[in-house]
Amino acid sequence: MKYPFNVRSFFTDAETKDLGLGLQLWRGYFQSVRPASGRMLINVDISTGTMYKAGPLLTLCLEFLDKRDPNSLAPNRNFPDRERLRLQRFISGIRVLTKHVGADGSVTQTPRVVKKLTSAGANTLTFNMGEGGSMTVADYFYKSQNQQLRFPDVICVEVGSGALIPLELCTVPPGQIMRKQVPPEKTKDVLDFATKRPADRLKSIVNGLNVLAYGQSEYVRQFGMRVDTSGPLKVHARVLKPPTLKYGPGSKQPTIVPRDGSWNMVDKRFYRPAEVKGWCIVVYEKRSRFGEDVVDNLINGLTASFRQVGIKLTSTQRPPVIFPNGQGVIQEQLKSAGMEVVKLTKLGPNLIVVVLPEGGNDIYTAVKHFGDVTPSHFAKHIDIGYEIQMGVATQCLKSSKCYRAKPQYWANVSMKINVKLGGINTVPDPSSVKALTDPAFPTIVIGADVVHPAPGSDDRPSFTALYVLQKYISYRQNVEKKPAPQPKRIILYRDGVSEGQFKQVLDQELPALQEACKTLNISAKITVIIVGKRHHNEREGDRSGNCLAGTVVDSDISHPTEFDFYLQSHGGLLGTSRPAHYSLDHHLRADPHDRAKNHYDPEANINLSESGTQLDGSDAEKSLENFRVGFKPVHRNQEFLMYFSVRRT
Repeated sequence: MKYPFNVRSFFTDAETKDLGLGLQLWRGYFQSVRPASGRMLINVDISTGTMYKAGPLLTLCLEFLDKRDPNSLAPNRNFPDRERLRLQRFISGIRVLTKHVGADGSVTQTPRVVKKLTSAGANTLTFNMGEGGSMTVADYFYKSQNQQLRFPDVICVEVGSGALIPLELCTVPPGQIMRKQVPPEKTKDVLDFATKRPADRLKSIVNGLNVLAYGQSEYVRQFGMRVDTSGPLKVHARVLKPPTLKYGPGSKQPTIVPRDGSWNMVDKRFYRPAEVKGWCIVVYEKRSRFGEDVVDNLINGLTASFRQVGIKLTSTQRPPVIFPNGQGVIQEQLKSAGMEVVKLTKLGPNLIVVVLPEGGNDIYTAVKHFGDVTPSHFAKHIDIGYEIQMGVATQCLKSSKCYRAKPQYWANVSMKINVKLGGINTVPDPSSVKALTDPAFPTIVIGADVVHPAPGSDDRPSFTALYVLQKYISYRQNVEKKPAPQPKRIILYRDGVSEGQFKQVLDQELPALQEACKTLNISAKITVIIVGKRHHNEREGDRSGNCLAGTVVDSDISHPTEFDFYLQSHGGLLGTSRPAHYSLDHHLRADPHDRAKNHYDPEANINLSESGTQLDGSDAEKSLENFRVGFKPVHRNQEFLMYFSVRRT
């Protein structure tokens, strides 16, 4: 192959970016053939590939670990086993070239695949010789290959054949795709490289047609096909009218119609504001960086926003503020913070605001596990006698966003806090969404998703997320006091499904939903809508160059025999917005996703890194069993709240 490829995308080194950590980004091109009414279409788009940086494998490993001295990878010089395993997950499956000197002096390059890293250096790692006896890896390469190792104390790689090869003798060839999760701290850099405004993106796609060169393809000519490359296809579209939104009493503007997919919160109060009965602030940032003035701005900004949107503060006293060490046990630190609230208000907190430093992903996971999942542990204060029970709303903030934050920022934070405490920010005016608000046909909209582990992660499970019918019935019965709480219509939005899996949804998941309805005595019309985001159709139109919010295309590029459409439901902000592709798969009668890691105890011995590693069958099964046993359900205090609302702000 002339170019490295990944399924339907191929990549060139004409436009690259050094990502650090031994990685590079390459610009590439996506292409697929799709059926439309009366014709076939070729879908072309630009894409981004993450490549291992070409060159010596030893240099790649040093860059990934942010080290300069090769001997820092030597076990006898205190190379941590934890770091070795992290490096192993990064390079397992990578293809390397090794030099072999023949008896006649000829040199050949042999491709090999890295399986794992050794725990010993080349000068102490021994293996049994075929003719008997043993020899160290360093001695073998010196005696048989006349290669004196420069760094004999450094670890080796074990390749697929079982051979042991020193890192310094391996070379990474160019154009090798890393088929694993990009490290979280590099996500922003990837987005910066991949993001292009619509006009610039179209220009890149047009330039890519020269690389694709369909007219020069022997396959295209032999099949008698002709590809029109004169310009992109123009399609018919329409813009749906946005629903009218209702806010709460006291709002100067009780209803509002979004414009270009957005609206603001000025002079608006929540439809049903929540109550903050007790709260505290936990800052995982250095005091020298997050001084008292910043803390004061945070408290004043949030409390002012609470008042403006209607959130009630039971206590007017200043909330406790603590500065724990992020290297400590997060659960105990948050318990301690909660006890400070008990001392102050005689009540446990129902909100903990946590300020995170840059790169505080592990702290974030531990905070969410504490608030959303931790079982009912009780910590009793001896002097006061009040109990703190887990199952508390947590709101994480990035420290960098808190400096000189404006009222709009705190309004956005308040929106997240309100729903986490059981409030309702806004509701659609019934007259604008009659299909959902008809009292004669109560309707439940269900979202179901499956998120799969990164490629090559044999030791990682897939996670599902789904809102269930029983909770809907319980809410309508106990909160809304409806005598007939069962829904008459069920709309299921199913994400995480490729086009080849549509039949599986209808043959397996739909009957399970129908059986659940039968068990709960529900007789409802069920509509299954599959939502796809990983397509490559873009359009343009508003001030950002993107199509207007509410733009829908249901002809020209839709499937010739199936009911599908494309909908841009939000306004574009950065780069080129991608509308969702909806496929209506069923219409009849009849619960880590990204948050999954929060369901595991951070103190438990479960590897929650973004990428797994390739394991043998029994080891992979053991790892999957650990995930199954270690998974903890959401705390009962959080079950009916939107504890999952967005990530840290």
